[in-house]
Amino acid sequence: QVQLVESGGGLVQPGGSLRLSCAASGTIYRIYTMGWYRQAPGKQRELVATITSGGDTNYADSLKGRFTSSRDDAKNMAYLQMNSLKPEDTAVYYCNARITTSHDIMTRDYWGQGTQVTVSS
Repeated sequence: QVQLVESGGGLVQPGGSLRLSCAASGTIYRIYTMGWYRQAPGKQRELVATITSGGDTNYADSLKGRFTSSRDDAKNMAYLQMNSLKPEDTAVYYCNARITTSHDIMTRDYWGQGTQVTVSS
């Protein structure tokens, strides 16, 4: 079994920063691309950022320059540094990872439960 657990969300004022973390645990053989997605009330889930096992990153065009994705493969962790936050960044942020599990050598996509980010004064 594999679990992804996000942390670091909360309430922040406009212009502030937050750093989200995603911890992967379980019978992990290998983690490929990790990603961050978000879903605002009444809207579809959208891509925020992805980072490959080689460290290549991809961001939603509207977020380039404000958000930075990183990972620590030794700890099975992914991070999302969010700067200059705006009220429209308010959403539940989800971690996603493509993982090969060691007990059956199957590759699947996994999702965390999400962490709420609220940007408000």
